[in-house]
Amino acid sequence: MNVLPRWVAALAALLPALLSPWAHAQSPEWPKKTITLVVGFAAGGATDTGARVVAKKLSENLGQTVVVENRPGAGGNLAHQHVARATPDGSTILLGSVGPLSIAPHLMKLPYDPVRDLAPLTLGMTFPNVLVVGSQVGVKTLADFIKLAKQKPGGLDYASTGAGSASHLAGELLNAQADMDTVHIPYKGGAPALQDLLGGRVAAYYSTWSTAQPHVESGKLVALASTGLKRPEFLPQVPTIAESGYPGFSATNWYAFVAPGKTAPELLERWNRELVKALNAPEVKAELLKHGMLAQPGSRDELARFISAESAVWGKLIRDRKITAE
Repeated sequence: MNVLPRWVAALAALLPALLSPWAHAQSPEWPKKTITLVVGFAAGGATDTGARVVAKKLSENLGQTVVVENRPGAGGNLAHQHVARATPDGSTILLGSVGPLSIAPHLMKLPYDPVRDLAPLTLGMTFPNVLVVGSQVGVKTLADFIKLAKQKPGGLDYASTGAGSASHLAGELLNAQADMDTVHIPYKGGAPALQDLLGGRVAAYYSTWSTAQPHVESGKLVALASTGLKRPEFLPQVPTIAESGYPGFSATNWYAFVAPGKTAPELLERWNRELVKALNAPEVKAELLKHGMLAQPGSRDELARFISAESAVWGKLIRDRKITAE
């Protein structure tokens, strides 16, 4: 009978102890401290609202505190940069948006790479923006707005949540398709943009419906058209730009959850499961819909492909229109 050399037997006995630290390193622990969900816009806007709805459910499901941290500025890019550089221990995630993830890389040199430095978790919410104008502008339809813009080239302006945001590019897309010249005015989020719109300091705004709704209902704002291909179920009374003479027009807004790029795969997969579970909760879906957002969770790979496709669409518009960041 063959007998193993003593050194082989000794090594076999030590193997579990030698492998234990390695196995532990390969299976990082879920963070025990408070979890931070970063938002790139000021409190009170749609991104902030959506984040707080999901954070509340995550806190219930995880049994630990999930706080929303607002880091507005640069169209959301400051928050994306912050999370790209955050400690990749699973305790910090971001509700990212179409601007920094798919548009800004074509407009400016960023201090981070959205593909390399941010890891996809799941698509969060999608929704169209709504083109609204102040009642003082004196238009009631999209056709009236476009007619006025053509009569006053460069004389009508529109607000956005920042250079490179979805609301910015929606305006540029309509400028291109309607052959008109409205002037872009960037803000640090939906709340300050709305404030200036209501104050008459800007003529129009490609707003989220949840932000504009109470002011449309009060008569202070007029909803002209929505930016998706089809009328959303929460806004059946407002026509789309696509059905108003510009077929194919689509500038859908979306938010997606991402994490620091060097976060361990096990933590990324756990985050995907937790976020999908929260987004699929009936009460979360209902609350988001009430604010004009459709929950659309999916896989990490699906989000990566979606961001890439959106980047291609907006990159072409930026090149064709020679759009630059103000």
